[in-house]
Amino acid sequence: MVSTETQQEIEEYLGRVPSWISALPEPAVDHSWGVVRDLQLGETMLSQREKALIALGAAAAIQCPYCIHFHTEEAKLEEVTDEELDEAVAVAGNVRYFSSVLHGAEIDHDEFVSETDDIVAHVKEQQAAAPSDD
Repeated sequence: MVSTETQQEIEEYLGRVPSWISALPEPAVDHSWGVVRDLQLGETMLSQREKALIALGAAAAIQCPYCIHFHTEEAKLEEVTDEELDEAVAVAGNVRYFSSVLHGAEIDHDEFVSETDDIVAHVKEQQAAAPSDD
Protein backbone atom coordinates (compact mmCIF):
# COMPACT_ATOMS: atom_id res chain seq x y z
CA MET A 1 0.00 0.00 0.00
CA VAL A 2 1.28 3.45 -0.90
CA SER A 3 1.92 5.85 1.94
CA THR A 4 -0.30 8.93 2.20
CA GLU A 5 2.65 11.23 1.53
CA THR A 6 3.72 9.28 -1.57
CA GLN A 7 0.13 9.06 -2.80
CA GLN A 8 -0.23 12.83 -2.56
CA GLU A 9 3.07 13.37 -4.33
CA ILE A 10 2.14 10.98 -7.16
CA GLU A 11 -1.22 12.70 -7.58
CA GLU A 12 0.54 16.06 -7.74
CA TYR A 13 2.93 14.84 -10.48
CA LEU A 14 0.55 12.63 -12.47
CA GLY A 15 -2.96 13.76 -11.55
CA ARG A 16 -3.77 10.31 -10.17
CA VAL A 17 -2.13 7.22 -8.71
CA PRO A 18 -1.77 4.70 -11.54
CA SER A 19 -3.18 1.23 -10.88
CA TRP A 20 0.19 -0.44 -11.38
CA ILE A 21 1.42 1.20 -8.18
CA SER A 22 -0.82 -1.19 -6.24
CA ALA A 23 1.00 -4.14 -7.85
CA LEU A 24 4.19 -3.15 -6.03
CA PRO A 25 4.85 -4.75 -2.65
CA GLU A 26 4.53 -2.27 0.20
CA PRO A 27 8.26 -2.10 1.00
CA ALA A 28 8.99 -1.12 -2.62
CA VAL A 29 6.28 1.46 -3.34
CA ASP A 30 7.87 4.58 -1.90
CA HIS A 31 11.31 3.64 -3.19
CA SER A 32 10.01 2.77 -6.68
CA TRP A 33 8.17 6.06 -6.92
CA GLY A 34 11.31 7.88 -5.79
CA VAL A 35 13.28 6.36 -8.66
CA VAL A 36 10.60 7.35 -11.19
CA ARG A 37 10.34 10.84 -9.71
CA ASP A 38 14.06 11.52 -9.40
CA LEU A 39 15.45 9.74 -12.45
CA GLN A 40 12.70 9.67 -15.06
CA LEU A 41 10.78 12.84 -14.18
CA GLY A 42 13.40 14.87 -12.34
CA GLU A 43 16.03 17.25 -13.62
CA THR A 44 19.12 15.22 -14.49
CA MET A 45 22.02 15.45 -16.93
CA LEU A 46 19.69 14.27 -19.71
CA SER A 47 16.76 16.32 -20.92
CA GLN A 48 13.21 14.98 -20.58
CA ARG A 49 13.18 14.61 -24.35
CA GLU A 50 16.35 12.51 -24.36
CA LYS A 51 15.10 10.33 -21.52
CA ALA A 52 11.78 9.73 -23.27
CA LEU A 53 13.54 8.63 -26.48
CA ILE A 54 15.93 6.36 -24.57
CA ALA A 55 13.04 4.87 -22.62
CA LEU A 56 11.05 4.26 -25.81
CA GLY A 57 14.04 2.56 -27.42
CA ALA A 58 14.52 0.33 -24.38
CA ALA A 59 10.79 -0.44 -24.24
CA ALA A 60 10.78 -1.42 -27.90
CA ALA A 61 13.87 -3.60 -27.45
CA ILE A 62 12.29 -5.52 -24.56
CA GLN A 63 8.96 -5.55 -26.43
CA CYS A 64 6.88 -4.26 -23.52
CA PRO A 65 3.55 -2.87 -24.78
CA TYR A 66 2.94 -1.02 -21.50
CA CYS A 67 6.30 0.76 -21.61
CA ILE A 68 6.07 1.41 -25.35
CA HIS A 69 2.72 3.13 -24.89
CA PHE A 70 3.78 5.17 -21.86
CA HIS A 71 7.10 6.32 -23.27
CA THR A 72 5.60 7.12 -26.68
CA GLU A 73 3.10 9.41 -24.97
CA GLU A 74 5.87 10.82 -22.76
CA ALA A 75 7.94 11.60 -25.87
CA LYS A 76 4.97 13.29 -27.53
CA LEU A 77 4.68 15.57 -24.49
CA GLU A 78 8.26 16.60 -25.30
CA GLU A 79 7.23 17.37 -28.91
CA VAL A 80 9.10 14.42 -30.37
CA THR A 81 7.92 13.95 -33.95
CA ASP A 82 6.54 10.70 -35.37
CA GLU A 83 9.68 10.43 -37.50
CA GLU A 84 11.88 10.74 -34.40
CA LEU A 85 9.77 8.12 -32.59
CA ASP A 86 10.21 5.78 -35.55
CA GLU A 87 13.95 6.41 -35.61
CA ALA A 88 14.32 5.74 -31.86
CA VAL A 89 12.54 2.40 -32.29
CA ALA A 90 14.61 1.56 -35.38
CA VAL A 91 17.87 2.32 -33.55
CA ALA A 92 16.77 0.09 -30.67
CA GLY A 93 15.91 -2.65 -33.15
CA ASN A 94 19.29 -2.25 -34.80
CA VAL A 95 21.06 -2.67 -31.46
CA ARG A 96 18.95 -5.75 -30.66
CA TYR A 97 19.67 -7.20 -34.12
CA PHE A 98 23.42 -6.82 -33.87
CA SER A 99 23.42 -8.04 -30.29
CA SER A 100 21.73 -11.23 -31.53
CA VAL A 101 24.33 -11.58 -34.29
CA LEU A 102 27.27 -10.98 -31.94
CA HIS A 103 25.97 -13.41 -29.32
CA GLY A 104 24.83 -16.04 -31.83
CA ALA A 105 28.18 -15.99 -33.62
CA GLU A 106 29.98 -16.02 -30.27
CA ILE A 107 32.24 -13.15 -31.27
CA ASP A 108 35.21 -12.90 -28.93
CA HIS A 109 34.51 -9.98 -26.56
CA ASP A 110 38.15 -8.96 -26.09
CA GLU A 111 38.70 -8.90 -29.86
CA PHE A 112 35.49 -6.87 -30.26
CA VAL A 113 36.71 -4.33 -27.68
CA SER A 114 40.08 -4.07 -29.41
CA GLU A 115 38.46 -3.56 -32.82
CA THR A 116 36.13 -0.93 -31.37
CA ASP A 117 39.11 0.91 -29.89
CA ASP A 118 40.78 0.90 -33.34
CA ILE A 119 37.59 2.19 -34.98
CA VAL A 120 37.22 5.00 -32.44
CA ALA A 121 40.85 6.02 -32.93
CA HIS A 122 40.35 6.09 -36.71
CA VAL A 123 37.19 8.19 -36.46
CA LYS A 124 38.92 10.64 -34.12
CA GLU A 125 41.77 11.00 -36.63
CA GLN A 126 39.26 11.64 -39.41
CA GLN A 127 37.46 14.25 -37.32
CA ALA A 128 40.73 15.99 -36.45
CA ALA A 129 41.73 16.11 -40.12
CA ALA A 130 38.36 17.46 -41.28
CA PRO A 131 38.20 21.17 -42.11
CA SER A 132 36.78 23.26 -39.30
CA ASP A 133 33.49 25.15 -39.55
CA ASP A 134 35.14 28.36 -38.35
